[in-house]
Amino acid sequence: MMHRKIILRIVSKQLIPFILLFALYVQWHGDFGPGGGFQAGVIFAAGFILYGILFGLGTLRRVLPSWFTRLCLASGVLIYSGVGVAAMLMGGQYLDYDVLSDDPVHGQELGILLVEAGVGLTVFAAMVTIFCAFAGRDRVTPRKN
Repeated sequence: MMHRKIILRIVSKQLIPFILLFALYVQWHGDFGPGGGFQAGVIFAAGFILYGILFGLGTLRRVLPSWFTRLCLASGVLIYSGVGVAAMLMGGQYLDYDVLSDDPVHGQELGILLVEAGVGLTVFAAMVTIFCAFAGRDRVTPRKN
């Protein structure tokens, strides 16, 4: 049905790159102001979900195959937990960012940056996966008794 909405498709095609760019801004600016990994992940996923709504689930899956979203899910969790394990191996506690660098301030910045990147990647992949799971289901019509 969306294939007949030509204006919506053209305008959205022009807006999606800006949505993704804004998500990256929220991701990397999150430690200086409002935002961070969760918000950026949702915004980034929203761009792809809009693409999927307008151009179809099959087209979205060609752009983002399911193996890629699963890889992003696992990678995000590994990045997050890897920062904690790295801190423990360096003599600190789990997610104790101070030990990640010689200067505790730089360690805090690095730790937060990496953890937020892991969160953003995981949230992005989870949102796209959830959308594809629900969009790929056939509608079930209720039975009449």
